[in-house]
Amino acid sequence: MTAPQAPADPEAPRRALVELDHVSKFYGNIKALTDVSLEVHAGEISCVLGDNGAGKSTLIKIIAGLHRHDAGTFLIDGEETTLVNPRDALDRGIATVYQDLAVVPLMPVWRNFFLGSEPTTGAGPFKRLDARRMRETTRSELLRMGIDLRDVDQPIGTLSGGERQCVAIARAVHFGAKVLVLDEPTAALGVKQSGVVLKYVAAARDAGLGVVLITHNPHHAYLVGDRFVLLKRGAMSGSHTKGSITLDELTRQMAGGSELEELSHELERAPAPPLPGAHPGTGEPE
Repeated sequence: MTAPQAPADPEAPRRALVELDHVSKFYGNIKALTDVSLEVHAGEISCVLGDNGAGKSTLIKIIAGLHRHDAGTFLIDGEETTLVNPRDALDRGIATVYQDLAVVPLMPVWRNFFLGSEPTTGAGPFKRLDARRMRETTRSELLRMGIDLRDVDQPIGTLSGGERQCVAIARAVHFGAKVLVLDEPTAALGVKQSGVVLKYVAAARDAGLGVVLITHNPHHAYLVGDRFVLLKRGAMSGSHTKGSITLDELTRQMAGGSELEELSHELERAPAPPLPGAHPGTGEPE
């Protein structure tokens, strides 16, 4: 008789799906990233915040397998690795949704959903795309994520920016992603559409995925994020969990913190000198 296994210790640290430990990337003499660390856990959203030029794009390319890191450690499921290319990342369960979505605007939603991974039916000269299966799967997978499109036969270019982002998220979930990397998904969207996208980002988290949300908007990050990494000029300027920082402090650090305060002092208008012959204390002519 096999002895019963002891239950897992809920206090034991969970192994990250993806972990970057002091990762650096150089392009010649240019330091694009220096000593950046990031943890991505199942069922959590890790937000990476920074202005343009902070190193967010370089970080995405390393996680997505486009570029190799030059220093530090990159682990997937606890195993140290170096991704060879984006297909290698996909095979390891890492899907990246870029801001400029790779879609064919005039093709219907279902064709874009399966783009590059189309199922077929028949054999030999009778082999053809299984359009019926693709339509039904697209419709059911979108509904499973809570996305109710009017018609999956409509060209994807007729959807709003937020709807296209949601289709890309549902596609990544369907094809077995364990880690979902989102590159500024709300950058070009209004308030309402941003809210729709964040809802489905949270749905991906609730489905058990580890999500990396790249953004320059601390308000969006704080709504859904569990962990926050702040980048500035390729280096980490902060790393926090949600319980350890407030939205106001996250916004202050994102905006530059002490640098912004110094700038505000520099921009304060000096008091104008009194007019010649002015009455002391009033500045008005006597």
